[in-house]
Amino acid sequence: MKSVFNQEDVLEIIHRIQKLNADSRALWGKMDVAQMLAHCNVTYEMAYENVHPKPNALMRFILKLFVKNKVVGENTYPKNNPTAPQFVIKGEKNFETEKKRLISYLQKTQQLGENHFEGKESHSFGSLNKTEWNNMFYKHLDHHLTQFGV
Repeated sequence: MKSVFNQEDVLEIIHRIQKLNADSRALWGKMDVAQMLAHCNVTYEMAYENVHPKPNALMRFILKLFVKNKVVGENTYPKNNPTAPQFVIKGEKNFETEKKRLISYLQKTQQLGENHFEGKESHSFGSLNKTEWNNMFYKHLDHHLTQFGV
């Protein structure tokens, strides 16, 4: 799997994002392109910002037991995979704003590097190692960029 901690891989991801435009259409799913970018930003908001409530202890236990390995493991996401409520984006979003935010988060992640994420507490799954963080970040982006044909 490619790495959000590797500069060349991040440049490739940014190049894919730059291929999108406000009229890009999804090959599957319900989100428009601006909503998809906002959706992808939620993962980084959870890592860097304090804008989403953390799940309670019971919910974290359930997420760790049933969801964690699907999110941080090596297997790709299937098309039309259900999403957690905080990742559901409703209403209009500004394409350029969301694109800039996503690129900025990617650059920040790459610059902080994998050691910053080793053992870092995730919003929903507890402590993750750097490989799990990378898998979560990269495969989510790859899934949605593929969804929009880039």
